[in-house]
Amino acid sequence: MIKHVAPPPVADINVTPMVDVMLVMLIIFMVITPMLSKGQSVDKVKTKNPIAMQAADKEDAILVAITRNGEVFLSPGNKRITVEDMAGKVRDLQTNKLDKTVYVKADMRAKYEKVEDVVDNLRAAGVDQLGLLTELASAEKKKAAAQPAGQ
Repeated sequence: MIKHVAPPPVADINVTPMVDVMLVMLIIFMVITPMLSKGQSVDKVKTKNPIAMQAADKEDAILVAITRNGEVFLSPGNKRITVEDMAGKVRDLQTNKLDKTVYVKADMRAKYEKVEDVVDNLRAAGVDQLGLLTELASAEKKKAAAQPAGQ
């Protein structure tokens, strides 16, 4: 009769399954993250005292984005539109909505004239609640602004 001897216990941790799971999660997050930003991506104006506007992140929030080169995008749907067509489309989006606020986010290098045209056409559409989306200025800029000149 042959006796089977059990192999000795292994003291090393097998990390291969953990690495496999982490790589799959990394790929999932890399694919999902770009889809999380609402509307067109722009470098927003930096400000020292921004007001939080959580309603702008809602799925049905009306968002107008102005890019650096003056293109205008309307969300939901993130569709490129002309400034002249905006009034009618915004009116259509606002029907049967309780919150009539329209949020505007413009690239910091966009021409002010284009931003003014968008705001003017939104006012023509009957929008009386506008939210201007900005970002908090970084800590380095705050420190530089706090120091007197010449130091």
